[in-house]
Amino acid sequence: MTLLEILAIVVFCLGYLAIALEHNLKLNKAAPALLIAVLCWTLYVVGFLDDEKKLHSIIHGDLLHHLAETAQILFFLLAAMTIVEVIDAHQGFEIITKRIQTQRKRTLLWIICFVTFFLSAVLDNLTTSIVMVSVLRKLVSKRNDRIFYLSMVVISANAGGAWSPIGDVTTTMLWIGGQITASKIIVTLILPSLVCMIVPLFVAGLQLKGKLDPIDLGKMAEKGGHHKVDVHDNERNLIFALGVGGLLFVPLFKTITHLPPFMGILFSLGLVWTVTEVLHQRKDDNNAADNLSVMAVLQRVDVPSVLFFLGILLAVGALQSMGILGDLAQWLDKTVDNYHIVGLILGLLSALVDNVPLVAASMGMYPISEIAGSPYAIDGAFWHFIAYCAGTGGSTLIIGSAAGVAVMGMEHIDFIWYLKRIAWLSIIGYVAGAACYMAIEFLFLV
Repeated sequence: MTLLEILAIVVFCLGYLAIALEHNLKLNKAAPALLIAVLCWTLYVVGFLDDEKKLHSIIHGDLLHHLAETAQILFFLLAAMTIVEVIDAHQGFEIITKRIQTQRKRTLLWIICFVTFFLSAVLDNLTTSIVMVSVLRKLVSKRNDRIFYLSMVVISANAGGAWSPIGDVTTTMLWIGGQITASKIIVTLILPSLVCMIVPLFVAGLQLKGKLDPIDLGKMAEKGGHHKVDVHDNERNLIFALGVGGLLFVPLFKTITHLPPFMGILFSLGLVWTVTEVLHQRKDDNNAADNLSVMAVLQRVDVPSVLFFLGILLAVGALQSMGILGDLAQWLDKTVDNYHIVGLILGLLSALVDNVPLVAASMGMYPISEIAGSPYAIDGAFWHFIAYCAGTGGSTLIIGSAAGVAVMGMEHIDFIWYLKRIAWLSIIGYVAGAACYMAIEFLFLV
């Protein structure tokens, strides 16, 4: 290993540490991600400044190749987040909240977790968690009860996102990267993911008894509501159906046309954009157009997260092109030589650091095999297990997933409280789901 490769590893690890300590450093994780991306590629090309032919190959071959792959993910995420924001701006998610009326603590927990599980598969785990924060603020008055429910929402959202190609960014990465197909990942992971949620849900339910205190929904709406524009019921229902339908359309579009998923999601965004423009341009109320249009919604999209993905994926691409990830893969094969253990380790590591670079690293370490039946082939057991582990392992810590970080920020959940009360529930669910997956794999593949 050369000095430049060692320096690239050091830079990457330091950036990794800065990302993990984002809240302690009070530094958005996008900043170190962008820095390590540029520095890693700079260290890569420095060694070939005297070799014009190799330099051209790196810049116009390796770098642009990784940029093209990364751009697919970024455009997909940007379009998906915009569609969800449009639905939210039109109060579409009230269709869900108005149907939850029970006051029994245990019943509400099961309803909330199952709604979260399936909603996160249709939307994504981050957006679903944000929606459920709003729902629970209207249903649960006591903060101690509410943060317990929301902690279970984190587990449910991550479990629900793992089995859907559009539910979790890491599963989306594997889908777009060609390691998995939409239909196969759904069939293979829905049961292990369900077990991952139900086991801790059953245990947590034993701790809840009685009914919730009555809550003044009117006051809560005035206090927590952020919609300043009244939306007609027909418009709300139309945008909700169109937006969710557009998200569900993406896997079907890819299957029929074989075009990348970002093309399908861009089509859906274009359709939603056109319909909202037609709806609001006929209105005299300029405030409606200013707050409900896609142009207004784009200003609320989480751009730092998009830049973070750009930086971290390009940084991992640099390590892959330098051959560092290949060397790591060989070391893991010789040391561990069991992809189940590798997957479990990566899943638990995702509770400490972001799961995006971990999955990106595994994609770079293990090329897709052309051998039928190989764990590393398309829809191979390794890729499915990685999708499960990376998607659900982050629930172990409140900062281990995007859903957890969002809930933590919105409700100010204490890190130590979550570690004491929820971490062990997450772990037993994680292990139970992994065991379920391995049992299915044994029964159907052996």
